[in-house]
Amino acid sequence: MKNLPALFKKISRLRVLVVGDLMLDRYIWGDATRISPEAPVPVIDIDRETWTAGGAGNVALNIASLGAHCTVAGYIGNDDAGNRLRAALNDNGIAAIATPGTSQTIMKTRVMVQRQQLCRIDRESPPSEYRVAAAQAESLLAKAVKACDAVVFSDYAKGLITDELVARVTKLARAAGKFVALDPKPKRQLAFHGLDLITPNKRESLQLAGIELPPHTPYPAARVCARLHELYATKHLVITLGEEGMLLSSGGKILKTIPTAARAVYDVSGAGDTALAALALALAAGASLETAAHFANAAAGVVVAKVGTATVTPAELKAYVAHES
Repeated sequence: MKNLPALFKKISRLRVLVVGDLMLDRYIWGDATRISPEAPVPVIDIDRETWTAGGAGNVALNIASLGAHCTVAGYIGNDDAGNRLRAALNDNGIAAIATPGTSQTIMKTRVMVQRQQLCRIDRESPPSEYRVAAAQAESLLAKAVKACDAVVFSDYAKGLITDELVARVTKLARAAGKFVALDPKPKRQLAFHGLDLITPNKRESLQLAGIELPPHTPYPAARVCARLHELYATKHLVITLGEEGMLLSSGGKILKTIPTAARAVYDVSGAGDTALAALALALAAGASLETAAHFANAAAGVVVAKVGTATVTPAELKAYVAHES
């Protein structure tokens, strides 16, 4: 990838606002050497516990890790998980704008045994508990939108992201000439139009396009891209294809497919967050879609070689790219 230092220099000047579903990722690390006499399940001897920001918080962590200035807006409860989430963000220089509410902080607990995830335990309230009135959200975020260079919506279908919130914040961003990106969750049937970037995966792209395929049917890339442009008129579309790489589209037409950059895959948790963060940063910094996709592909390649929700630094990305070239 050419001119990587110049791209990182431009990224370091960017200010990004992430709006989305915040959560705390808790990891319980241990080993299992015996089966419980109470039930046919392993007994885990706990070695340590770690906490980090997940969901939209992981997008924010990746943006900050890649060198940009980041503010994140979402729900943070007045509980121990909320305190840990605030600390995880603050420790990485990320300012948090908390939306109002009295519910619990969303937390995902993963039990890890010898680098493998044994199970995941989720703690969260119904989506209605995390919604915020669109007018209230606009008031909370107006100053941050004006101060940033890009707005990134990270939707985990937990309730914060609604049609009205996206419409109001996008209108603010457009009025101020800001870049706007969205990682959508199709089951929410979110209404949006005319954004700069959306980043669904293959399954999500089919759902967004309203296309149902019989089993073992080849992925209809051209049809999906044309339909998504017709429905949402997004400037750039990047469909993450897992081990097949990334499909790039503009104006409803396929530009190209970039093969995956991953050399080793231990854990795909959060890889989509990393790709979204890197794509948004590179495009907001003025890179072409193809350059931005190579940048994001390499960033995701670094992250999937780590265990757990992870981020990538400029030094790691430079080393990764140097090894590939």
